[in-house]
Amino acid sequence: MKREEKAGRIAEILAGAFPSPKVPLDHSDPFTLLVAVLLSAQTTDARVNLVTPALFELGRTPAELAERSEAEILECIRTCGLAPSKAKAIRKLSQILVDEHGGEVPCDMEALERLPGVGHKTASVVMAQAFGVPAFPVDTHIHRLAARWGLSNGTTVERTERDLKRLFPRETWNALHLRIILFGREFCPALRHDLAKCAICSWAATSKRIAEEAKKNAPRGKPSDKDGARRVTSPAQGRRVRS
Repeated sequence: MKREEKAGRIAEILAGAFPSPKVPLDHSDPFTLLVAVLLSAQTTDARVNLVTPALFELGRTPAELAERSEAEILECIRTCGLAPSKAKAIRKLSQILVDEHGGEVPCDMEALERLPGVGHKTASVVMAQAFGVPAFPVDTHIHRLAARWGLSNGTTVERTERDLKRLFPRETWNALHLRIILFGREFCPALRHDLAKCAICSWAATSKRIAEEAKKNAPRGKPSDKDGARRVTSPAQGRRVRS
């Protein structure tokens, strides 16, 4: 099966499983989304959603957080990974937004990437989800699934992003990147996953990939769903997603 044909079938299954995907990070505007995505590095979304209420109580705008000290910000986000460096970045980027962008988050990829603590993936998420500009942020879930499904060779995140942008229509990117993340978390975990029973892996993964992962997982015992993951099957198989 050609990659283009495979991509189309995958997109259909993902749209059926997640027709209206939402950003899993709690936010109310571009700035709170920017901060939440920055905090999510090496931290779960659930943990970020636990700490942001206190942080946004401290300040919900760049001007408000720029007036706070790093210590105050750190106290709110202490349980997040890399908390000290994130507190420093949040304080500095808030000041830059005030000084250089009129207290607003710029709708510009290069300007976003120049902000402290903001890399290409974070900037892409903000462009896509805050401003509706087509982007394809690649996180660890998307990177591994693109390789597992044979959509990219997975050598680098940059290569994966280029391959996915080439395979999928531009107007689908913003929803699709969320759908892949959600599918990876719920149905297609990195470890102890039976590819042969997966709605996508069972036909998208190569026989070599299935054999490699089966061998890798064998010492851990019988494959099981991770964290109570639901099973999903493709529409073509005529079965429903069940919780």
